[in-house]
Amino acid sequence: HALARCREEITVGTNRTFTMSLRTTGYTEALKSGDVTIPGVDLQFIEVKPQIAAFRRMVRDVEFDICELASTTYMVARGHGKPFKALPVFFNRRFHHEGILVRPDAGIIEPKDLEGKKVGVRAYSVTTGVWVRGILQNEYGVDPFKVTWVVDDEEHVAELELPDNVVHVPEGKSLASMMAAGEIDAGLAGSAGIGREGPPTAAWEDKAAPSMDGYRQLFEDHDALEAEWYARTGIYPCHPTIVLKDTVVAANPDLPQLVFDALVKSKSIYLEKLHAGQGTSKEDQKLKRLAGIVGPDPIPYGLTPNRPAIETLMKYAEQQKLIPAPLELDALFYDCEVT
Repeated sequence: HALARCREEITVGTNRTFTMSLRTTGYTEALKSGDVTIPGVDLQFIEVKPQIAAFRRMVRDVEFDICELASTTYMVARGHGKPFKALPVFFNRRFHHEGILVRPDAGIIEPKDLEGKKVGVRAYSVTTGVWVRGILQNEYGVDPFKVTWVVDDEEHVAELELPDNVVHVPEGKSLASMMAAGEIDAGLAGSAGIGREGPPTAAWEDKAAPSMDGYRQLFEDHDALEAEWYARTGIYPCHPTIVLKDTVVAANPDLPQLVFDALVKSKSIYLEKLHAGQGTSKEDQKLKRLAGIVGPDPIPYGLTPNRPAIETLMKYAEQQKLIPAPLELDALFYDCEVT
């Protein structure tokens, strides 16, 4: 007992150090810069570019104590028993009627026309792809298994078995090159699809983005459709979350709440600046537009405000054969709320 007390005193009196991989955004900057600190805790930030590469390192090697991780990747990973659990914190919020690009000669006028076509998405389990397929299926009656999903990257969770309608690009080609050549009919914009050449590597973000000239949006009135969808459903699509290694939390049971509180404080500092008109970056402007749809906090943290999005993403993931059944929320997320 004396030894146990001694160990407890050493733990309390000494800063605990944890590795953390998290991209820098307006709402994480105060934490990463040290303006927001956690008493008794030192966070060693491990910079990985692109952050997508850290997702893979976490699900395959559990490399970090705390790590930003794509939401769908997290659900798939937990379905395969990976030893970490998430905070109800989500980054990079956006809607998904925008960003489905089609070739003008592909004969795709309405969503159902995607059936029988080839559509590019970086990997089948990319969260943007799951949201897009789910919306197409549940809002517009598209059968996602009648679409050939063409990918040019591997899945983060190596154990994931893909449906038969998922195919990899031929050697030496990419989604962008196939779209330009008319070898696929449509593709998701940006890094989730045809907006980058090949799988994410260290220099991936430094390459010039392929031209999107000549392609059109499947939903040309996407802004109005997204606002109507949110008003009707209350679903605000979630993207990366943040996970903590099980063994670390077992030894430091207060850590989830401490990290959650620090992220909330960092975000609060950012939102105050954003609403004061200080945000001028592309990301700032995007969040201001989103605030016009969802309210003054376009990055809500906590289980309660995010429950509709989490449950919907799980439903879509099950429909798309990424997970065999919905997972229990209390098994997926720590019970943290903003007070």
